[in-house]
Amino acid sequence: MSARPANATDPIAILRVAVPSPLRRSFDYTLPTDRATVPQVLEPGIRLRVPFGNRELTGILLEVSDTTNVSADKLKPAIEILDQTSLIPAHLLKLWCWAARYYQHPIGDALHTLMPTGLRGKAQAGIKKRKSDEVLPGTSEHDHPDRDGELTDEQQQARDAVCSAGNQFQCFLLDGVTGSGKTEIYLQVISETLSRGRQVLVLVPEISLTPQTVTRFRQRFPQKTIAIMHSGLTPRQRLNAWLAAARGDADIVIGTRSAIFTPLARPGLIVIDEEHDGSFKQQDGFRYSARDLGVIRAQSENIPIVLGSATPSLESLHNALTGRYQHLRLTRRPGNARLPVTRLIDTGQQTLEDGFSPALLQSIRQHVDKRNQALVFINRRGFAPVLQCRDCGWTAECRHCDARMTLHRTPPHLRCHHCERREPVHQHCPECQGKAMLAVGIGTERSEALLQRHFPDIRVIRVDRDATSRKNELDDLLSEINRGEPCILVGTQMLAKGHHFPAVTLVAVLDADSGLFSADFRGQEFMAQLLVQVSGRAGRADSADRAGEVLIQTRHSTHQSLQTLINQGYHALAEQLLSERRLADMPPFSAMAILRAEALNASVPAQFLGAARSLIEQLLAQMPNGHQVQVSGPLPAPMEKRANRYRQQLLLRSPQRADLQNLLTVLCQQLEQMKSQRNVRWSVDVDPQDMI
Repeated sequence: MSARPANATDPIAILRVAVPSPLRRSFDYTLPTDRATVPQVLEPGIRLRVPFGNRELTGILLEVSDTTNVSADKLKPAIEILDQTSLIPAHLLKLWCWAARYYQHPIGDALHTLMPTGLRGKAQAGIKKRKSDEVLPGTSEHDHPDRDGELTDEQQQARDAVCSAGNQFQCFLLDGVTGSGKTEIYLQVISETLSRGRQVLVLVPEISLTPQTVTRFRQRFPQKTIAIMHSGLTPRQRLNAWLAAARGDADIVIGTRSAIFTPLARPGLIVIDEEHDGSFKQQDGFRYSARDLGVIRAQSENIPIVLGSATPSLESLHNALTGRYQHLRLTRRPGNARLPVTRLIDTGQQTLEDGFSPALLQSIRQHVDKRNQALVFINRRGFAPVLQCRDCGWTAECRHCDARMTLHRTPPHLRCHHCERREPVHQHCPECQGKAMLAVGIGTERSEALLQRHFPDIRVIRVDRDATSRKNELDDLLSEINRGEPCILVGTQMLAKGHHFPAVTLVAVLDADSGLFSADFRGQEFMAQLLVQVSGRAGRADSADRAGEVLIQTRHSTHQSLQTLINQGYHALAEQLLSERRLADMPPFSAMAILRAEALNASVPAQFLGAARSLIEQLLAQMPNGHQVQVSGPLPAPMEKRANRYRQQLLLRSPQRADLQNLLTVLCQQLEQMKSQRNVRWSVDVDPQDMI
């Protein structure tokens, strides 16, 4: 991709344009008829309006060429050049294009997705100068920033290692136990980067973590401008933040997954907090990994990147153990804070009350009586997972998915958490007309109700997607929690991700068993990460009087993985899981991709993937290392029916990533030509994180 002069006296210039379409290729155009809008230099990355069929679309210029394979009678002129100069730095445009190729996504659709909504049409790139929620300007120079915290020896060594990288690429895995002060290291390294006049990009996994991150950064850097990037912003707000970063007006950019594509005028450092979190992988459409692209971007911009986690992904841990990443360990909490004591409660022979054992209820009472807070974790929203007829055993199932409907109490309704379909609660059984309808199982609403009965004198706060659906509701709940008054928190994964609750001294996990027997080969890794992360909310105060305790209920207390995790820690279990992955040739010891197909007719996906497998076998026979690529399927997806569509998948694995990429590139091109693909939705998921 290179810029070149373009004017009316030039030979014909061919504009190669990425147009938002499902086709995996670019399209060629000539210069607009009205040359008045054409800049002297056409830079890759500028936007232009082009005809596409009977529509006009906004595309992105990839390159200017002297040749084309399109016949002269079919070449059309572009309608209008929208930008005089590119808003996207050349190296970042190359990254965008590389990502589209690597993740096997149509380039025009990928680039369209990555541009702020406000730049996808004809609008010119203007930015507001007035104060806005998404761009927080620096305040008066008389405002005093918070001082740097005192570092432990481990923290100091980690800080010095990252700072020594300077303006050179290096990937650091900051691997520290929960509450070990990773954020303080981020802040001090960021301070050093800002002092060199560079910008910093910080990624967090959830929107819910953005406000607390911004607050902490504002306290440390009151004179710096901070831009916020996440999906909760309006298109105009997102455009303002994007342009502030691109023009160098923002010193720090804080955002979620898609912020990895934000242009920086003076890039100096990338920080990805909670790098293990699955939220960094897009699960539909353009299925990219923000963490992995962060490493590629840092390398292309020749800047350091810090991946932080108390429970590193096995991929990142493997890269650290093999020397590709520099491994920085933090093994203890600073000051008087101590890691919590963890115990298993075997519920196999106990009678539970809505999921709570007597020992657990007693422990909650002991902690709140000491004016501390308790956190009850259950990874299931709603009042109960199942509505069941006691007489005939009928259960409420979603007609559009292979899943049961979840019972919600406020307001009363049944909801499918996969397709969001809702139904009124059945008063009579649809099968036998019986009236004995039971709520079976536990959810956050049911746990909340039980705790309110047992602890009427204590505030019970539920934190899940349903309880925080309105704007600012989550911020209000977190502010109440951080006031430190005795209360009991009940929540889902939202509570396990990076929150700092100094008054929480007890963490209770109602059911740790789901990840032990998951159909996903990463199930035990995810289970361990979740248990360690939620356990890490306990005992974070710098006080010996607020020591943490973690109680984990399980029906499989002797399971080897649980025993290893509790008695030896996350890294011991991670080493065990890595050994198993190596023997099974599973990631990170192989490259993986899933070819998925779905259709309204149950037989169509299998037919399409059957034809795809035949094509794959033909292609592999022509490849030098084709015999090393393993193909499994087609098989029904673990949830075969979802949102009224039937789903099947093919699994591909290869010891060499390049071989898999070469296969997928040719395969996708040929699948687009198959007539049968018109009746089916198909997609490729490279480096899949969710096998379900």
